[in-house]
Amino acid sequence: MQRQIFTEDHAAFRETVRTFLAKEVTPYYEQWEKDGIVSRDAWRAAGRQGLLGPAVPEEYGGGGNPDFRYSAVLAEEFTRAGAAGLALGLHNDIIGPYLTSLGTDEQKRRWLPGFCSGEIITAIAMTEPGAGSDLQGIRTTAEDRGDHWLLNGSKTFISNGILADLVIVVAKTTPEGGAHGLSLLVVERGTDGFERGRNLDKIGQKSQDTAELFFNDVRVPKENLLGELNGAFLHLMTNLAQERMGIAVAGIAAAEHLLEITTDYVKEREAFGRPLSKLQHIRFEIAEMATECAVTRTFLDRCIVDHSDGKLDAVHASMAKWWATELQKRVADRCLQLHGGYGYMTEYRVARAFTDGRIQTIYGGTTEIMKEIIGRSLLG
Repeated sequence: MQRQIFTEDHAAFRETVRTFLAKEVTPYYEQWEKDGIVSRDAWRAAGRQGLLGPAVPEEYGGGGNPDFRYSAVLAEEFTRAGAAGLALGLHNDIIGPYLTSLGTDEQKRRWLPGFCSGEIITAIAMTEPGAGSDLQGIRTTAEDRGDHWLLNGSKTFISNGILADLVIVVAKTTPEGGAHGLSLLVVERGTDGFERGRNLDKIGQKSQDTAELFFNDVRVPKENLLGELNGAFLHLMTNLAQERMGIAVAGIAAAEHLLEITTDYVKEREAFGRPLSKLQHIRFEIAEMATECAVTRTFLDRCIVDHSDGKLDAVHASMAKWWATELQKRVADRCLQLHGGYGYMTEYRVARAFTDGRIQTIYGGTTEIMKEIIGRSLLG
């Protein structure tokens, strides 16, 4: 089915993204995978191409266009290129809205120009060794010391953790407040007591620098409080729909791309003297995956439009996230199987897609959390 949600402007932007990937990412990606981190030059190149901060107001160097369809184009093209390590979606769609919607005028002037140029790489530090989706389990504390906050604690699984120049930290500012006693504090590179631990060794997305972060008596200036004091829970909930949509868009794009390359593979690969595509079982496998992808794409495109119009609710974002990522996982497994032994070789795209994509059903809220959100909305 021909997609109907994009305009000529989106098509032109897609070509810009593809050109950027071909020139600034693909030639270097294998080295980044070996290094376990991408080059800062790629971030600056993304800034020069206008790929950072598309929704940030123009006065701060951004694109000034909040249309989520541009973010969807970025997610789709980066997924097709297998370039998960350069986490532009995290930067633009998760952290960007916190800075633009919660930042003071002074904070915006201080951080957003670098955010858009690629000079400032960002991260958000929520997950801890003992707390993931359960915000009430957060133990990192920030004590009010008059002109500053004294921050202590640790975080783990933090994307962009090594490269980040600016980290939004979720910390407990009112100990007895539970989830409603949390605040967002911005910690900048070079602050005394802010240390980075290991660049974690993951099964996939090797070039994405995912790290442990430690805060030992870190003095955070009062002017680095982002949003309302004790307002982190509401701020986090407000932005989760966009985070989950970004993950969902990548999920369906990955499934479609895997189907595409596997369809080509079974046409060329022979078994028992004829192409695999001539076997009924193979045709049925391809038919089932193609149908599931087509149905999912229709729903996702509707969600993309609704979100661009400010109409998508948390429940439908959760539906999109769990369904698209679980589909991605199933398709990756089936496509690897259809590649046979070659599918287990890292030189084949399907192998890397299998390991890179496995995290999709976990971060941004696990599938189980998504179902709980949906179930509560229906059953109370």
